[in-house]
Amino acid sequence: MRDWMKLIPPEDLRNYRKGGFLGDMRPGKRAALIVVDVTMGFCGSEGLSLEDAIAQYPTACGPASWVAMPRIAGLIGLFRDLDLPIVYSLADLHDAQWTGNATKSNASLRREGFNDFPSVIAPRPQDWVMSKEKASAFFHTPLTIYLTRQGVDTLVFCGVSTSGCVRATVVDGLSNGYRTFVVDECCFDRSEFAHAANLFDMNAKYAAVISLDEARAMMRGHERAAAE
Repeated sequence: MRDWMKLIPPEDLRNYRKGGFLGDMRPGKRAALIVVDVTMGFCGSEGLSLEDAIAQYPTACGPASWVAMPRIAGLIGLFRDLDLPIVYSLADLHDAQWTGNATKSNASLRREGFNDFPSVIAPRPQDWVMSKEKASAFFHTPLTIYLTRQGVDTLVFCGVSTSGCVRATVVDGLSNGYRTFVVDECCFDRSEFAHAANLFDMNAKYAAVISLDEARAMMRGHERAAAE
């Protein structure tokens, strides 16, 4: 049992299964990776406590960010090896002045380095870096146009926060007709409870929540099927 599952009450698991939730999902013909908001403003500098990371950037998740970072780098590397599309989202700090933050928080996000990507997961020229004003990467953005042009029918998600922008984007991904997969070890949150509860709920209703090893196996199988 994965660590986040240990926080889910056993009776909830039983009741959800009785209700027909927690079903499987299979990938389609072509996948893209969506890297949600993995910028310094949502991480904080490496080595800081959560308290100190929040002092640096109010939205930071602190140590959980840096536990997930090498795993996110590995997932990105997998998609690079398979020559599949990778989309990075980040907060549109300019337009947020006029449209408001993605949450009800009034904290200013316009701090130096907020939208910098950690070097280990930095995008390359062939990747699309897409700004967004609200939680979902689909909300009032051209993301569906890009995915259609790329022939994508399957989305794999990683990033931050599990309970916020990841969840919002996953729900909209399913609502837009994509097959949706969340790699649990490659998502993080400032709250372990919120991380676990939202992985559980996404797995029940909106996506298949899988491990990094399962993602590797799925994408290698995906590659073989596409070649046949």
